Amino acid sequence: MAMVLTWMVIATAFSFSVAVPEEALISRIAFGSCANQTSPQPIWDAIVNFKPQVFIWLGDNIYGDIRRPFKLFGNERTIGPWKNVPRFVPSSVDEMQEKYKIAKKNHGYSRLREIAKVIGTWDDHDYGLNDAGKEFKGKDTNQKLMLDFLDEPHDSPRRKQAGVYASYTFGPEGRQIKVILLDTRYHRDPLRSDGTILGTAQWKWFEKELNGQPSAITIIGSSIQVVSNLSACTGPLFYMESWGRFPSDRKRLFNMISDSKRDGVVFISGDVHFGEITRFDCGTTYPLYDITSSGLTQAVEKVIPSFLHFGLRFLAWVTPTTMRVINNNCKYKSCTYGQPNFGVIQVDWEAKPVSLRFEVRGVSVDLPWLTRHRLAILFSFFVTVLIVVQVGGLYVVISLMVKCLRKCKLD
Repeated sequence: MAMVLTWMVIATAFSFSVAVPEEALISRIAFGSCANQTSPQPIWDAIVNFKPQVFIWLGDNIYGDIRRPFKLFGNERTIGPWKNVPRFVPSSVDEMQEKYKIAKKNHGYSRLREIAKVIGTWDDHDYGLNDAGKEFKGKDTNQKLMLDFLDEPHDSPRRKQAGVYASYTFGPEGRQIKVILLDTRYHRDPLRSDGTILGTAQWKWFEKELNGQPSAITIIGSSIQVVSNLSACTGPLFYMESWGRFPSDRKRLFNMISDSKRDGVVFISGDVHFGEITRFDCGTTYPLYDITSSGLTQAVEKVIPSFLHFGLRFLAWVTPTTMRVINNNCKYKSCTYGQPNFGVIQVDWEAKPVSLRFEVRGVSVDLPWLTRHRLAILFSFFVTVLIVVQVGGLYVVISLMVKCLRKCKLD
């Protein structure tokens, strides 16, 4: 198999043979994560212009919890060895409802809902608390709020089960795309426990989905990264939430996909506030890719001054990582993207073999420097020519006048 993965940043290829019926089908999917409802969200215009048929939320669809400021001193200290209160605390039900209301009324998002089917899962901040797992007491109430935000039918099984995991199948037989959305919060054991992420019931459901009706393409949506091993490279300075923090469950995930003999499986993920594409060659008989898009508003380069962006990109470049796809199609040497972004999936069903194209896109299209500034360059050229002509003409006129004056004197 080959896969085409691009993004302002990366490109690779993924192709396979499938039956090609004549019915209409899904060929354009967009996905994203990490959208703070109180932040400007110009990225919806770019998403709407892509004209997706399906949009997939990958978590942090709102920032529902309350973040206290960094305080090293005082009565409430949120950092340091004498920290005495948590930095993040849950919001009330009314506050969560209001935050979802703000997110849903966003004009750009409303336009998207008019043209695309919206589905999704959650991550920690819309689950209710930063880095929370199964111990969080507000999860059942917040599950209802999240499903209301997604306009989930009142008789949906998701409203009766423990967790928001779900699957969808789009397209006609032979050209179907299956989307499996995982819940990495409701049943997750504590970090560093090497326990379970999905829980017993969700694991059984996931295995059934993998071994069910075949599909040409299977997209597995996880709110946290599946393939990336970045935490292994950055610890103990800092750790990212990812499947790599639960090695037993991660191995079980890859084994289950391999045992199912299911072709065309790819992961999409969010959470980390930057975009990248990672690849794992040892999970199945074909490479497993994880396309990370994060976030729609929250991005690492937004929290630091612009003059420091180069330094951040340099650090991303020199940080060792064996899973990241790095090639000449990257916008930056690090093959990461730290500005607000969203992911897209395009399927060319007419190609032989069928091809998938994955991209991580920014708010605007990033063109080469020469192309982006060609109008300014052309304008500057014409202005320069005009000035040269005028100066040259003035010089000729002055020269003629001087000659005339000299001639008159001589006469």
